[in-house]
Amino acid sequence: MSVDTVVFDIGGVLVHWDPVLAWKEELGADGARAFLARIGFDKLNLACDAGASFAVAASSIADPEDAERLAHYVARYSLTVPHKLAGTWEALYDLKARGVSVHAITNWSADTWPEGLKAHPELAEVFGITIVSGEVGIVKPSTAIFRLLAERAGVAPERCVFIDDGLHNCIAARAAGMDSIHFTGAEALRTALTERGLT
Repeated sequence: MSVDTVVFDIGGVLVHWDPVLAWKEELGADGARAFLARIGFDKLNLACDAGASFAVAASSIADPEDAERLAHYVARYSLTVPHKLAGTWEALYDLKARGVSVHAITNWSADTWPEGLKAHPELAEVFGITIVSGEVGIVKPSTAIFRLLAERAGVAPERCVFIDDGLHNCIAARAAGMDSIHFTGAEALRTALTERGLT
C-alpha cells in the first residue's frame, strides 16, 4: 500500500516552542530555567498535554510564588511560540499543492492550544484533521493517538507517514502501522518526502 497521506507534529517541526520565554522578561533566561526545573515543569506540562489543566497543575505546587507564576502561563503562552520554523511550512504547502492529504497530531494542552492558534492562525486552517492530545486525553507516544488520527481522517495507517522531531514518537507511529520520518531539518525532510514519491 503506497503512502499518500502526511501527518505532521507541530512543535519542533512547524513552530518553535520554548517555555523559558514565558518568564524570560520577569526572571531572565537563567532564572526562568531554574524556575522550570524547580517546579518540575516537564512533568506538569506532560500532564496537561494529557488533559489536565494548568490551574490544577499550579495548585499542586507548594510554594505560593511559584504556583502564582505557573498560573500565568496560559496568558503568556503566545510568547513561547514566537516564530515558525523555516522550510517546513514550504514543504507542507508544496504537499497540499500536489493534492496530498495533510493532517496533524500534536502533544499540546487544551488550555494553551487556543493561544497557539492566536499566535499562528494558519494552524487552524492548513490541516484536514488535527488531533490535539489535551483535547482527546491521549499523548504521544501512545499508539492509540495515531490510530485515532487514522480513524478520524478515514485513512488506513499504512497510507500515512508521520513527521516528528521526537524519535520515540516516530517509533510509536511505526508500531501503529504508519511510516515515519524523524525530523532533523527541512532539507532532510524534503529528501525523505521525495524518496516516498510525495514531492
